[in-house]
Amino acid sequence: MAEQMTRCGFVALIGAPNAGKSTITNNFVGSKVSIVSPKVQTTRTMVKGIGIYENTQIIFVDTPGIFKPKRRLDRAMVSSAWDGVGDADMVVLVVDAKRGFDDETKSIVARLNKRKIEAVLLINKIDLVQKEKLLALSKALNGEGTFKETFFVSAETGQNMDMFYKYVADNLPESPWYYPEDQISDMPLKLLAAEIVREKLFLFLRQELPYALTVEPELWERRDDGSIRAEITIYVERDSQKVIVLGRGGTMIKKIGQAARKEIEELLEEKVHLFLFVKVRENWQEDAGRYSTWNLNFNA
Repeated sequence: MAEQMTRCGFVALIGAPNAGKSTITNNFVGSKVSIVSPKVQTTRTMVKGIGIYENTQIIFVDTPGIFKPKRRLDRAMVSSAWDGVGDADMVVLVVDAKRGFDDETKSIVARLNKRKIEAVLLINKIDLVQKEKLLALSKALNGEGTFKETFFVSAETGQNMDMFYKYVADNLPESPWYYPEDQISDMPLKLLAAEIVREKLFLFLRQELPYALTVEPELWERRDDGSIRAEITIYVERDSQKVIVLGRGGTMIKKIGQAARKEIEELLEEKVHLFLFVKVRENWQEDAGRYSTWNLNFNA
């Protein structure tokens, strides 16, 4: 009996910030591998979510949202997103149906056209928009760009996601699988833990502060009793920001730590001792070392 043919490939998810790329990645993998926040520009680095659909191993590359960069970190994030496109077997443009064909999406479509990349169009969050608007949006996007296929989905509810996954699985190249069957991400656990801490900072802190900080793992070790000791440092730019992250009497950092530890333990199914430290590093956005931790190009 002939061995069943397998497929495997990288699928780059690109789009404006908050289009739903991370939700799609997590939905497919069935576990948290990419952080999700109602705030834009949460994803800072390329995150690979790995899963199996029938006989195909799909590696979704969740890229940072593409927007008009203002700072060095912004430029590095946008550059990372386009790097993900260059290496992919398939490119999927994710569009927030509610936001529509906005300027950020127009510039992405223009760049895809310039690079002669025929992407798959995924119109997301269809549960929030009337059908007539969806059809008009699809017509506008397909009139401007060249897309292999268009899907209307809701990553949040799972609506039509299976049709999309099947299309992806059927159209990736014939190949052995690149990763073990049970692997869900290529991100080291200590980085994933740091990302979960950063997600909680986005959720608990208001306005611009989460954009002025970075989170880095310092220690990740297994103790004699089998539990994990994780030490993670939150770097801010000013003393006034440190005061906000800590909260009165340390209440805010305690709340962030508890929420992050609970999620990390659920993800790993292991006991975790999480220690958070807050330090001031005024120009961390100009420190090349901070960028290499997250595989971002400092000189983008």
